[in-house]
Amino acid sequence: MPVTLALAEHNEVFGLARFSDPGARAQLEAAGVACIEANLAAGDFSAVPADVDYVLNLAVVKSNRWDIDLAANAEAAGLLMQHCQAAKAMLHCSSTGVYQPAGLHQLAETDALGDNHRVMMETYSIAKIAAEVVVRTAARQFDLPTTIARLNVPYGDNGGWPAFHLMMIEAGQPVPVHPDRPNRFNPIHEDDIIRMIPALLGAASVPATIVNWGGVQAVDLEEWCEFLAELVGAKATFVETDSTIGGVTIDTTKMLELVGPTEVDWHDGLRRMVAARG
Repeated sequence: MPVTLALAEHNEVFGLARFSDPGARAQLEAAGVACIEANLAAGDFSAVPADVDYVLNLAVVKSNRWDIDLAANAEAAGLLMQHCQAAKAMLHCSSTGVYQPAGLHQLAETDALGDNHRVMMETYSIAKIAAEVVVRTAARQFDLPTTIARLNVPYGDNGGWPAFHLMMIEAGQPVPVHPDRPNRFNPIHEDDIIRMIPALLGAASVPATIVNWGGVQAVDLEEWCEFLAELVGAKATFVETDSTIGGVTIDTTKMLELVGPTEVDWHDGLRRMVAARG
């Protein structure tokens, strides 16, 4: 939602989704977004204009059903690229959840892929890897310049994974952490996500450009939880478990070369998130 609203300020935007929330749709339409209701798993893009300049695939379906998630995340991406093959560039938002878990090793784009999120979402990592393969193939098949950006931990005034941790802290519940501590990530604020989109589109190529997308500050999950607890006058507690995602920290060298650094300090971003959530 924040990305779409920001883009609509200076662009003609077509938003494709199921729009199960009438309030969200009304907000988008009030901002000038042309909302097109569709089910990604069905792969029907006939209502989408074929002559758009740029395509952003920011969608993710996490039903935990293999048939639905492979169709909606992987097949749909290729069918959308076929429909919009005349576009100038395509940005496909992937995830650093495609990497094989590697502890504190800073994962580069060439590192091994694996079933990173299976303990929490059985289909997620495999569906994301499948989507990357489909997008890479479609970029070459349709000669459509493409960037595949592997997103780390997005957050902002609208929420994100740290917001779930905040709710747990306020409720006095322990936050699950993987025993291979510290659990380090590269959280990225929605302002940086929005600001970097034009440069990521500008980096699109055939074959597809693949790049990590996260904050230049690597932060331990434990550290941001303790900071959130301090902001709300609570105490952060943790419980170690193998049934949660371990740290995924990334090498941002290629991102810095292509689009530059992120700008929002994670402390400031979390302060804003807490303030926005009342």
